[in-house]
Amino acid sequence: MDTQKWIEAGYNLIIEYTPKVLAAIVIWIIGRWIISILLKGIRKAMSKAHYEESLKKFLLNLIRWTFNIILIIVVLGTIGIETTSFAAVIAATGLAIGLALQGSLANFAGGVLILIIKPFKIGDFIKAQGVEGTVKEISIFNTKINTFGNQLAVIPNGKLSNDNIINYSGEIMRRDAVTFGISYDSDIKKAKEVLLNLINEQEAVIQEEGKAPMVVVVELADSSVNLSLRFWALNEDFWNIHWFVLEEAKVRLEAAGIEIPYPHQVEIQKKG
Repeated sequence: MDTQKWIEAGYNLIIEYTPKVLAAIVIWIIGRWIISILLKGIRKAMSKAHYEESLKKFLLNLIRWTFNIILIIVVLGTIGIETTSFAAVIAATGLAIGLALQGSLANFAGGVLILIIKPFKIGDFIKAQGVEGTVKEISIFNTKINTFGNQLAVIPNGKLSNDNIINYSGEIMRRDAVTFGISYDSDIKKAKEVLLNLINEQEAVIQEEGKAPMVVVVELADSSVNLSLRFWALNEDFWNIHWFVLEEAKVRLEAAGIEIPYPHQVEIQKKG
């Protein structure tokens, strides 16, 4: 008699759950197929947008896991398993992990923004967080910069994405403004002529309209008249011109009889 009851109970379970199991299997197969199509579309969109490879892999894995978890919950619900508590557990676990990794998540979000917006790229010379140098590596959580002295600076992306960034390589050309002080007794026009002749001799200096070199008086200081030599140059020529002009300008100004003053200290002694 007991055996008959077990057989009937098993038969009833089969009758009740077979359609649900079959429906769950169909949903799983169709769901996996849809996820595959969606991931291919997302991958193509990321490739067209030139996403960084590390960011692309991370986001694709994150999206794949998210879709699969949703699909599993739908399948379990189709079979008849209560999924409300299951979803609540996942949400609570996600919240706990988020609170525990708050700083890391901020760095991750910053890394995503940097890799998508691209305020700089590998090889650019930037200034950020008090550090100047060439970008060596951009990862999800931090950015590595080689400083002028060849030290490796590691900056968290959370701070980097929320602060000012100066990208010296962002444009193909840069403007320089080199200041020279001459004495009040010197001929200003002659000094300007010497500096302009010097900079115009440099073939790499840009001479196009609106970017032609100029010399202007920028300050009447305590012991000098300060002249600013301003010019444009391509990034690859900028520093060579800057250093040459600094040295050669002093030589030519002195050769032209233009005095370059320096601070003097006057000592006054009182006879008692």
